[in-house]
Amino acid sequence: MKVIACLMAVSISLSSAAQHNKEQNKKDRFLPLITRSLGLSIQPFDGLNSRVASLPQYKQLRDYAATLGLGWIKEQNRFISEAGITIGSSMSGNRDKKSSTIRYINFSTDIGYDLLKSEKITLYPLIGLGFQKYQAIFYKDNSGVNFNDVLASPVVQNSIGSVRFTNGFLVYRAGLGISFKSPKYPSNSIGIQAGYTGSFKKHDWKTNEGQTLNNSPEDRISQFFVSLVLTSNPRFMMK
Repeated sequence: MKVIACLMAVSISLSSAAQHNKEQNKKDRFLPLITRSLGLSIQPFDGLNSRVASLPQYKQLRDYAATLGLGWIKEQNRFISEAGITIGSSMSGNRDKKSSTIRYINFSTDIGYDLLKSEKITLYPLIGLGFQKYQAIFYKDNSGVNFNDVLASPVVQNSIGSVRFTNGFLVYRAGLGISFKSPKYPSNSIGIQAGYTGSFKKHDWKTNEGQTLNNSPEDRISQFFVSLVLTSNPRFMMK
């Protein structure tokens, strides 16, 4: 009798665990997956750089920036939706030398459609909208400025500081993504996204406080991007 009772208890436990797993899997299917990305974007700012080119004390901005992203993605009936935040930086600013750096933050949301009926590979075009906020920083070489002059003259004090400008753009996005799912953990995948981001119109550069300037150069977003994208279940990240 004891053996039979133990077998029944084990059977009930296994049945309860299986039922719990099924219910949890159903819940997981309705939850979005977490995405993390590492990539590169290419964006020339010809308007701002053309003004800087005539001033030897400043260095022009680089065209490329490294990017990091965090967001979510959801696929249902082969339709895909995603949203996230991406930060980018040219990683080129050096306060002790003549240098410049460009950095930005992007908020975006995209929709797409899986072209394949594969359980292991997802191939999807995507389109979306977003907003990108930029800051351009220009550092001068102050190694030739005398320390005592900085102490004695407010004019010299003001002349050695960096110059900063900001800009913001409403953007559209179009691209293509491919991801390869893990056989052991179907919710986890590794993939690549690449595409183009453009602004609807040009915008002039403003002060670091967002103030309008007279005769300010204008630029538009015409950016190419590529990113390595890692996807995982939110529960998997908490373990």
